[in-house]
Amino acid sequence: MALPEVLRATEREAVVWSRLWRSSVFSTVVAPVLLLVAMGIGLGGLVDADPSELDGLDYIDFIAPGLLVATAVQSASGGSLWPVMAGHKWLGFHHAMVSSPLSPVDVFGGQVIWQSTRSMLGAAVFLLASVALGAVSSWSGLLAVPVAGLTAMAFAAPLAAFAATQDSDAKFDVIIRMGVVPLYLFSGTLFPVDQLPLGLRLVTAVFPLWHGVELARGATTGTLEAADLGHLAVVVAYIAFGWWWGARTFTRRLTA
Repeated sequence: MALPEVLRATEREAVVWSRLWRSSVFSTVVAPVLLLVAMGIGLGGLVDADPSELDGLDYIDFIAPGLLVATAVQSASGGSLWPVMAGHKWLGFHHAMVSSPLSPVDVFGGQVIWQSTRSMLGAAVFLLASVALGAVSSWSGLLAVPVAGLTAMAFAAPLAAFAATQDSDAKFDVIIRMGVVPLYLFSGTLFPVDQLPLGLRLVTAVFPLWHGVELARGATTGTLEAADLGHLAVVVAYIAFGWWWGARTFTRRLTA
């Protein structure tokens, strides 16, 4: 994989998105902001009666970074499954791409980097809305955007690698409904994970979403500390594994 080539593959994804972006605005920006307003201000009026449950945070301050990262992950997850199937099987444009100077690893890298970049674009808009609602109390909150991008990549890389091994999308809905959506709900996005049974807490700790949410929450509240490097390490480990796996599966699929 050479840097200019993988950036060309990323550019291809960006050009396609530039013609279709209107179809994703509601799900990636409008709906999360409406949820933040409804839950942060509406439900938050009830939750804030006992702030000790949220380490002294107002509810809107608690859920804003969670929704920011979880929305990025949800968007990147869907964008790393069906589009890969389209590129490999339904439309075959990935085969056309590797007939150029691009390698299969470049194609994989472009797919993953773009999903991360697109997630950061949505996260940046959401962060602005959070600031306007008073849900960000520190300038370090700007770090929540790259945290969202890294966490999105931690899902995008292994999911794209997996998608390259499939001949149909039969398993994709199961992954989203039984994997990504439950993680969205139980990874500290809407309530603290210490309110979950021990078994569920262990499950959430295995996956990168909770770690990304903790990093983003530390950023928006100005409470990041050295111990948070452990959360970052888990996210980076998922990216590294997904990249290794994706390089293998894309190469095998596009050179067969």
